[in-house]
Amino acid sequence: MAIAEQKRRGSAYYLDLELPSAQRQLDDPETFFLAHRQQLVILDEVQRIPELFAVLRGIIDRRRRDGEPAGQYLLLGSASGVLLQQSTESLAGRVAQFELSPFQAREVFSISASASEMQSLWIRGGFPLSWMATDDAASLTWRDMFIATYLDKDIPALGPRIPTTTLRRLWTMLAHNQGELLDQSKLAASLAVNGQTVSRYIDLLCDLMLVRRLPAWSGNVGKRLVRSPKVYVRDSGIVHALLGLHNFDSVLSHPVAGASWEGFVIEQLIAAAPQAQASFYRTSHGAEADLVLNFRNGQTWVIEIKRSCAPTVSKGYYLAANDVGATRKLLVAPVDSSYPMKEGVEVMNPLVAANLVAAAG
Repeated sequence: MAIAEQKRRGSAYYLDLELPSAQRQLDDPETFFLAHRQQLVILDEVQRIPELFAVLRGIIDRRRRDGEPAGQYLLLGSASGVLLQQSTESLAGRVAQFELSPFQAREVFSISASASEMQSLWIRGGFPLSWMATDDAASLTWRDMFIATYLDKDIPALGPRIPTTTLRRLWTMLAHNQGELLDQSKLAASLAVNGQTVSRYIDLLCDLMLVRRLPAWSGNVGKRLVRSPKVYVRDSGIVHALLGLHNFDSVLSHPVAGASWEGFVIEQLIAAAPQAQASFYRTSHGAEADLVLNFRNGQTWVIEIKRSCAPTVSKGYYLAANDVGATRKLLVAPVDSSYPMKEGVEVMNPLVAANLVAAAG
């Protein structure tokens, strides 16, 4: 059997279910799983064969009865909504779920990395082949191809019948409006569809982990709170590719630069503490914070994000911190060294902030 179709890595057995040859090995899945019960079985793109989940349920229960250890199956896929629905329906109580984000600053840089070093991850984004490309042109080419193949091949394979041009236009519009409040009626009018259709399309992009809806903070503070979520294209490199921005200079000269940096930092911090509840805060009277993290230990961190080497915060940020009862206040910017500001605000770069968030979360 070809190495590309089947790989043995120590005690692991890997199948890429996009390959017909791999799918044929699962014509009798029960026999296959029993034959490999002494190995870690890795099934990539498992959403291609949804009927496997029901078979796995029986196999896992049999292993439990036989006193065999858990953790034999690693199920990988690129569509979180599909995976979660299928796995929770068939494998409730038998599965743990983890989201693997693109490369984060904590994974590719040392703690002593300079702010200028981190700029490259912001420009290219964290998809491995984009980040590790030989130059910016090769990186952009990879991202352009990723966008095209995702729209033309991957999304239709999941079932939704959505015109490719419509979905690309929506994705590009979201990149232009990076970090803005979601206005479904405006998007619908631009796409010549109704609001429910736009909502369904955005749901799909969120399920595919391409877009994030950041909810508004909810609580009783006796003030009129903005309730609409903010929407971000999650990978900054994809933002730049959708907008045709090929390098650092072209990004800086584009109006999206500040919002793109904001989205980049938000992804770094949420990935560092996935169990924390993330939101943003805004009132009708001008109190505002880009990110609020509520940790399980009761701490509330209020975070402002600036793309300036000499960042400042507004009065609205201090009001927001007071409203939500902030226990820590961070200002994240492309600075090399951390330093304090008045009223307990700590200025730092995304890498330092992400390490602090990870320790707290």
